Amino acid sequence: MPTFSELLKEHYEQAPDQVIVTLLHAGQPDRPVTYRELVHGAAGYVNTYLQNGIQPGDVVLLILQHGVDLLYAYYGAVLHGAIPSIMPFLTEKLLPERYRADLAALVSVSQPAAMVTYREFEAEVRAALKPGEDSVKAVIISDQVDAPCLPQFSSFGGFGRQPQDIALLQHSSGTTGLQKGVALSHQAVINQLDNYSRAIHLSSDDVFVSWLPLYHDMGLIACWLMPILMGYPLVLMSPFDWIRAPYRLLQAISNYQGTLSWLPNFAYNFCAQKVRDRDLEGVDLSTWRIISNCSEPMRWESHQAFYERFRSLGLRSETLCTCYAMAENVFAVTQGGVDAPVVYEDIDREALQTTKVAQLALTSQNVVRMLGTGKAIQNTQIRILNTKGHLLPDRHVGEVAIHSDCMLTGYYHRPDATEKAFVNGWYLTGDFGYLVEGELYITGRKKDLIIVGGKNIYPQDLELLAYQVPGVHPGRASAFGVFNEATGTEDVVIVAEVDSHDPDEQQKIADSIRAAVTRGSAVALRYVHLVRHPWLVKTSSGKTARSANKEKFLAEMQAKGQIY
Repeated sequence: MPTFSELLKEHYEQAPDQVIVTLLHAGQPDRPVTYRELVHGAAGYVNTYLQNGIQPGDVVLLILQHGVDLLYAYYGAVLHGAIPSIMPFLTEKLLPERYRADLAALVSVSQPAAMVTYREFEAEVRAALKPGEDSVKAVIISDQVDAPCLPQFSSFGGFGRQPQDIALLQHSSGTTGLQKGVALSHQAVINQLDNYSRAIHLSSDDVFVSWLPLYHDMGLIACWLMPILMGYPLVLMSPFDWIRAPYRLLQAISNYQGTLSWLPNFAYNFCAQKVRDRDLEGVDLSTWRIISNCSEPMRWESHQAFYERFRSLGLRSETLCTCYAMAENVFAVTQGGVDAPVVYEDIDREALQTTKVAQLALTSQNVVRMLGTGKAIQNTQIRILNTKGHLLPDRHVGEVAIHSDCMLTGYYHRPDATEKAFVNGWYLTGDFGYLVEGELYITGRKKDLIIVGGKNIYPQDLELLAYQVPGVHPGRASAFGVFNEATGTEDVVIVAEVDSHDPDEQQKIADSIRAAVTRGSAVALRYVHLVRHPWLVKTSSGKTARSANKEKFLAEMQAKGQIY
């Protein structure tokens, strides 16, 4: 089995002038990059890594935005035999102090040998380091890297790496705090690419178009490694450009005859609501073959809104597909909608909640429409397990467990977390779902994760931020997500207990909670609900019962006649 370096070398030698990536930036000409340019630029980074004492097998953290620097730095690490990991970029919504603290915590566990960033961001990176105490040998500035040059493949450390060696780290996309690094081998990634390419029937006519962040598995694997390592053109724009002007994705599909994209569920609603007719003149979406809904709970209504908005531009209903994926399996576990239309079913909501059985609804009252994620891709198996680890039959809700030939090597430097995640070789996903003749449906998340716009939000992180606000009863706050039909993603709610009766004082506390959460986590709260002690529900062990608090909150809103 080849490694990443061997695949790059093969493309470089066989098709050096093939444009493999086209970078789109608002206000700038589109920037095509050939395999020749990619490898020459990466070779400059190989030299720089060597000069800074970086060895094959060392971890390199990349804090760069979408562009040529990131392209060269990442694949330079690959050719050098280092282990690249792309990190989120600091935004204006996140306090620099919080970003540094999170980065410092991550450095302490991942122990990178180098960090690559821009000159203007160097101070932020260095502020997260502890000279003489951590593993970082060098902070490499992108404008000080050696110029692109001819590759000396025989001397590159990447060609000494074995298929079972770790190829990259993916860090989960949480909001604050230390996140586990998912270590993936060359073999696991290439197995996934082979399996998944069959599931989506990749062909020589395919063109990938994406705006997705590259620190998340959907962007990194499906829209960065797969096209470049397998030889398919990629059109890549910045997520910052997309969020400001979502029509750019549709224009790129039209201009480059794009065929493949992946989107989190919120993006369907966002595009349907924000794109204006004046930005669609001459746009043709008829080449779009697959758009896979992935990374957060999928909604049939979101698909319909997207289709109805853009069907006049040539968008076909069969283009809208589904996928269940996670970094621990490299990316895809299932794929739906390619060989047959996406399936959905109306389930009796009460039966689902009370008996944990997905019964087909007999009426149109009190139903939940479940969108199938598809069937397992090749060489991947799925089981549904009860709390005792026993196999459940079809339509019984339990924890989703998977087994495949593309599983993670482990959580990097976290053997404790790795051991907890597996039972008899099966990975426990932490998601609840059920199977129907091989079709997987996801019903919820075991770990109370909130997912907003494809981003995992850990409620305990937000609660800790709320606890720091003066006036909030110590340890008495609960964060959870409530699905918003209009936006197609979850809104974040915090319920906090306070002692003050004064409406003006309560308003100040609520505003302070909003500010603390937004600045400390880059999450915008939809609703802050202040209550008196002892409103919040706790478990017998004293932990916050988030699902119970969510139900209590919704019941109160309904009783007051407030439509959330």
